[in-house]
Amino acid sequence: MYCICLNNALLPYVKKLNYMPVGLGNEDFSDEWLKDSTQENISYKNKYYSEYTFHYWFWKNMIDKIEDNEWIGFCAYRRFWMQDLESKNDSIYNLALHKIPDEWSNYDTIIGDKLNLSSVKWTKVLKYGKISFLRNPLAIFKNKRSIRFHFDMFHGNGVLDKAADLLDEKDKKDFKEFIKINNSYNQGNMFICKSKKIIKDYYKTLFEWLLRCEEIFGFDLQGYGQTRIYAFLGERFLPYWFNKYTKPLEWPIRFYDLRSEKK
Repeated sequence: MYCICLNNALLPYVKKLNYMPVGLGNEDFSDEWLKDSTQENISYKNKYYSEYTFHYWFWKNMIDKIEDNEWIGFCAYRRFWMQDLESKNDSIYNLALHKIPDEWSNYDTIIGDKLNLSSVKWTKVLKYGKISFLRNPLAIFKNKRSIRFHFDMFHGNGVLDKAADLLDEKDKKDFKEFIKINNSYNQGNMFICKSKKIIKDYYKTLFEWLLRCEEIFGFDLQGYGQTRIYAFLGERFLPYWFNKYTKPLEWPIRFYDLRSEKK
């Protein structure tokens, strides 16, 4: 399990989880970390790509070194896979995934449980969604607040549609349908997979698409919702791709900030 972090001080907590520590960004990480700034990399895009700069690094430098049919997973310092489907009041070190559950044997990928977008508060809808309603009039109903509407609200009207137009033909139509009809998506920018071929195919499709998106959106981006646009695009594409091309099992992801361990 690769645990993606932004702070060298989190090392003892990642090691306590017995996960592989991954350092992103400009922090001065010790040699105990894997770093997205080594070997072939796009670390300089981290401000815009977030955790995907490590995924790129993993694709280019690590994927051929791992064993096929071995479960490989990714989490982050604020989001963790749970050991089972039961919710327990316990330490993150006991709750976080440490062994492969038996029910995974019939699946080749694990993706996060769904984040429901229909629960967005009306105050946020009125603040960010006025123009978005013009493109998504059915969003007046909570159960019609689709991935597309949500993205329009927080990351720019029409941005997701423009990006979808840059997908290969085999994905363009299906992805557009996916973002229009679904009001939830598998959360976390995280997956677990036991097939090298699946991981390679996913990365190739994703990063070729994001490179084309760069030609449209560039890097002169302002504000949180737009600066990390490539990470947000990847976040919506991941559940679409894994649901279409693999046999996935949804699994619980829980928020827990390792930085609280330092307090």
